[in-house]
Formats: sequence, C-alpha cells, structure tokens
Amino acid sequence: MAASRLGISAFEDSGLVELRTDRTEEEVEIVIRAAYRQVLGNEYLMEAERLVSAESLLRRGTITVRGFVLAITNSELYREKFFYRYSQVRFIELNYKHLLGRAPEDESEISYHVELYNSQGYEAEINSYIDSAEYLENFGENIVPYYRGFKSQTGLKNVGFGRIFQLYRGYANSDRAQGQKQGKLTWEVAKNIASPIYPASAQALAGLSSGKRGDTYRIRLLQKASPNSTVVRQGTIELLVPYEQLSSKLQQINRKGNKVLSITAV
Repeated sequence: MAASRLGISAFEDSGLVELRTDRTEEEVEIVIRAAYRQVLGNEYLMEAERLVSAESLLRRGTITVRGFVLAITNSELYREKFFYRYSQVRFIELNYKHLLGRAPEDESEISYHVELYNSQGYEAEINSYIDSAEYLENFGENIVPYYRGFKSQTGLKNVGFGRIFQLYRGYANSDRAQGQKQGKLTWEVAKNIASPIYPASAQALAGLSSGKRGDTYRIRLLQKASPNSTVVRQGTIELLVPYEQLSSKLQQINRKGNKVLSITAV
C-alpha cells in the first residue's frame, strides 16, 4: 500500500532483469528493452534510434549487459538526450539515476564527477559509474540496472531515499518530459538537508520544485582562510547570485573549500 501511495509499486512488483546463459531470443529482447528504458530514463525510443550494432553484439554474447549499458551511454543518442541539453549537474544527477539506480547523496559526489569530467572528459565520466565497485556489486555483468534508492541497502545513506524522489516522477513519466535542465538536488545537497517526500496523490513525487529563472538568491557561506594569509580565523560572507548561475557558483564554493550556511530567496 505504501509503495502504491508513493507511486513506486511498478518497481516493487517487478523482479530483476538478467541475461542468463540459456536465454531465448525473446528473453534477450526483454533485456534490451529494459536496458533502454532504464538508461534512457523511460524515454520513448523509436526503432530508428536503436543501437543495432550493440544489440547484435549482445545477442551473440560478444558483450555483456554491462557492455550494452556502456554502449548506450557512450552513444550519440545518450549525449543528445541528456548531455548537450542539460547543465553539468543535471547530467551527473541523471547518470547516478540511470546507471547506479540512486541519487547522489552529498556535494562530494557531485564535485567528484564535475572535476572528473573537466579533467578527463565525457567517456571517463561515464566509465566511472559503470566500472565502479558499486555497479559491479549490485548489477554485475548481466543484470540491467534498476532503481535501488527506494529500498534500504547496506552502503546507502538514508538521505538517499528522499533524494531519489526528487529525480523520479512516476513510471509513466520520462526524464526529458520533466523539462528540468538545471540540477534538482542543488538545494538539498548544498545545504546537506533531507529531501521531502510527497505521495503520488499530491502530484509531487519529486518533492519541492525550488527556484525559477529570473530569481535571485543570497548565499551565506563560511569562507576558508587562505593558506598564504596570516589570518587563521574563518569569515562569514554573503553573495547575491541569479538562479541561472546558482549551480555553478555552488560548485565553485565547494572547490574552494568553503561551506554553505544558508540559501535564501531575495
């Protein structure tokens, strides 16, 4: 009943989708469609968009499901849907959702991937999820990634349960249909607070939609003392930042080792 109220009964009722050694052609097709649905954020896929070559390699056993997931995310199809159109933070949020089945839990995870992409590029960013110990421990080589964030699991923080609802809007929705180009978790992650959860009946599965274009926000932060300064004491400063620059400014603050104390609308 709780799963139904929250709109996640489709995941509670479905089992793992795994490609077994004794698979039939029909079972391979189920795996392929499940992989597309998960990795493309429930986006409708036209026949002309399918990755025929990668599908063929999977059918022949040349690549595993993990290899097929990697082929999808490294494809121009994935880049066009989620990389070119969105902010860097939103892209990272969706990579966590699509490839690890959860939301990023704190600012350090976002910052790590921002730095990784900036220093090593797109493929290194994608590979970091699929080659990670977390991916292999949960999905291995032949299980299609699925949403893990809805259940308690060893190694996952409880705060992640609320975070995944910020990225999820129901089984019938898709990530691109949400029209969200900026990060959804910017507020909660930067302030290290839990995300609210609303039942499906309230039509607010993703929690509070905070901020809109044209708004201005005051960031109050604790500034780290400069290593070249004789002053050891940290200082508190305030910045006025337009909504469009909020995500990048928070990343900059974090890279400098400063701590965000509060974010309020002006």
